[in-house]
Amino acid sequence: MNIDQASLQKIAHLARLEMPESAEKEMMDSLNSVLTWMEELNEIDTDNVKPLTHMSLEINAFREDKVIPNISREQGLKNAPKHDGMYFSVPKVMDS
Repeated sequence: MNIDQASLQKIAHLARLEMPESAEKEMMDSLNSVLTWMEELNEIDTDNVKPLTHMSLEINAFREDKVIPNISREQGLKNAPKHDGMYFSVPKVMDS
């Protein structure tokens, strides 16, 4: 499969991208190289390969939650990136 100029313009339109004509040639070459690589991957025999559920063999190290009684506010805030001495300071997420 090759990406031609009409396909590129349709993809750009669907993605709501403004594609200047000066960048079309480079983008078509880039997309065509990705598609060529994908076609090469399709040639690999994967019949006896089990599907992956994770990309890493890392395993989470879970720990039990422990209640620490009588922890002070200062101890609770000491590792906070930002605080005002009483509360955690976090970025604003909603406009009023």
